[in-house]
Amino acid sequence: MSISQPPPGATAVVIYSGGMDSFTLLHRAINEGYRVHALSFHYGQRHARELDTARHVCQQLGVPHQVVDIRSIHSLIDNSALTNTAHDMPHGDYDSDNLSATVVPNRNMILLSLAIANAVNIGASRVDYGAHGGDHVLYPDCRPAFVEAMSHVARIANFSPIDVHAPYLHASKAEILAEGLALGLDYRDTWTCYEGGELACGRCGSCRERLAAFAANGVSDPLAYADDTEADACIR
Repeated sequence: MSISQPPPGATAVVIYSGGMDSFTLLHRAINEGYRVHALSFHYGQRHARELDTARHVCQQLGVPHQVVDIRSIHSLIDNSALTNTAHDMPHGDYDSDNLSATVVPNRNMILLSLAIANAVNIGASRVDYGAHGGDHVLYPDCRPAFVEAMSHVARIANFSPIDVHAPYLHASKAEILAEGLALGLDYRDTWTCYEGGELACGRCGSCRERLAAFAANGVSDPLAYADDTEADACIR
């Protein structure tokens, strides 16, 4: 991990979902020496238990944390399996067919816009978000062109220019996990499953991608899974 020292007192707003990518991102910013303000969003996602995980981690770290409730816009973005329980959550490895069901319209532009506003408001110099290379296949708002455009807008939309920082934009989930493991992070303090049940399902694309990342690093996922058979099959 390349570490660049920020100016003394520099602050970063980290979009922190409670998932493993943003968990690593949060710790990366802290290790870089930034004063971190974590920002989470409740937009009506069916896996909102990720927010409880985010709260717990920030309390443990002593990191300022806000959970922003934007459920009032839910009816504008509810045509997704992530935001509408009437839609079946696709199971199996990600491909263009089942991944499209989990697209939340304009989600990252909405979240980044709010995070940029928060950064300006508190005097932060950058906004960190955890888009990674594995998201490029379908999610347009995780692609380099989108990040570059949002970063450009963030520099001109206010009197205070903000940098949109996505250090994992060209990294795989396995590579992100490898960085976190090298930092000694405990991934039991993350939530990835899109189903949002008591235990991770092990069947949705998000669970399977997570399990594959742990398998690629030769370590076991510390989370318990409701369907151990599916989880075992994923990592073979």
